[in-house]
Amino acid sequence: MASPAFGQAENEAPVIDPTLLSQNPGTFEDLNKKTKDLYPIIFEGFKFTLNKVLSTHFQINHNIVMSSVVPSGYKFGATYVGLNQISASEVYPIVLGDMDSNGNLNTNIIHQFHPKVRTRVVAQIADGVLAGYQMTNDYKGENFTASVTAVNTDIIQNSGVLIGHYLQRVSKNLDLGCELLVQYGRNVPNNRMALYSVGWRYFGNMWQFSGVLNPLGSLHLCYHHQSKSPIQFGVELETNLRTMDSTSSFSYQVDLNKANMTFKGMIDSNWTTGAVLEKRLLPLPFTFVLSGFLNHVKANYKFGIGFTIG
Repeated sequence: MASPAFGQAENEAPVIDPTLLSQNPGTFEDLNKKTKDLYPIIFEGFKFTLNKVLSTHFQINHNIVMSSVVPSGYKFGATYVGLNQISASEVYPIVLGDMDSNGNLNTNIIHQFHPKVRTRVVAQIADGVLAGYQMTNDYKGENFTASVTAVNTDIIQNSGVLIGHYLQRVSKNLDLGCELLVQYGRNVPNNRMALYSVGWRYFGNMWQFSGVLNPLGSLHLCYHHQSKSPIQFGVELETNLRTMDSTSSFSYQVDLNKANMTFKGMIDSNWTTGAVLEKRLLPLPFTFVLSGFLNHVKANYKFGIGFTIG
């Protein structure tokens, strides 16, 4: 019989989130990822996506958007996946990007140069000018992850943003970490300013509770719960202890595998409600999406229809 994974007793119920079984806690920026992933991606108008797989390593997609909220138009996207397979779900390098009809380009490059070092580069070109970029390097130890991110670094103007992350698995069910953000440049008071935050994640077999706190009074709490049923939900609270302003939200996801359907919904304390229904029309490679958003107080309503092939 195989021995239980790290952090799991021999007679203990299986963990719903298998990523928590690893001794490595992951990155600091993913502390609240499980809760964030429950939120529906709401859109307005109509969107059409055509995905075409050209080979095992290369695929392209065509996107058409018609909306009164975001710019309408056409986008072409491409994704390349390399030959360096680290695990069943990790293959490097990964190069993906998209370009609209005006020539605006967004690109993302991910590569693992060393078994413990992963590099990510994100860049955006608008109107023929480099509008922004950032580079992140993650070092994964046995029970910790350290990350350094440089955002819009300009050596000539001596400006930019540096962000450092550290997350440590201190016990079987507890992760602790910190973040240090340094911004420098001529437009920054005293040419330099820094801000730090502390974060944590405490988890069990079917739930996890995470949060981030900084000395300016900003507190961000997340709770995610998932059982063996097709329903999972999350609760999020964002508050400022100085101004005493708070916003809370509740989100959930229902996976109906027999019906090939996924439903995501959310509601927050500002009386905003949103939902997305995704129906896979198997055995055909078609996916039909319905999106809805409403706020009765502000009389704001958005509805969208999407169709994906491939």
